[in-house]
Amino acid sequence: MIDILKKELTKDFDVAVEHITKICEQEGFSVMLTKSIDGILKKKLKITDHPRYTTILACNPILAKMGLEASFNVGLVFPCSFVVYEEDNKIFVSHVSIMKIAKEVGLATAEAMDPIIEKTSKMVHKAWEQF
Repeated sequence: MIDILKKELTKDFDVAVEHITKICEQEGFSVMLTKSIDGILKKKLKITDHPRYTTILACNPILAKMGLEASFNVGLVFPCSFVVYEEDNKIFVSHVSIMKIAKEVGLATAEAMDPIIEKTSKMVHKAWEQF
């Protein structure tokens, strides 16, 4: 089963995005992109009342290499993402394991993915506890 991690934050939205980005980098993830989805909706669709929603795309090179060694198809779900969003006047962060998704949808065998999932889980949870 694929669990979705979700946590309410007590930080201001922009501070939360900055904090999560910093923690990801401290825990060995390269932050590839931080993008305001609500900003894109505003710019491209002229939607001005969408709740704030920012995606943080991160990659740990060791985990990426392990995934690609299991199967090049695992790269179809890269990179890891964390999202920070507003809902009901609260700020949340969410994450789902791309390695578990890769296993569930058959991008690589369970035998190949299980050790990667175990290592990924430890690294993500270490960062998650600091959010």
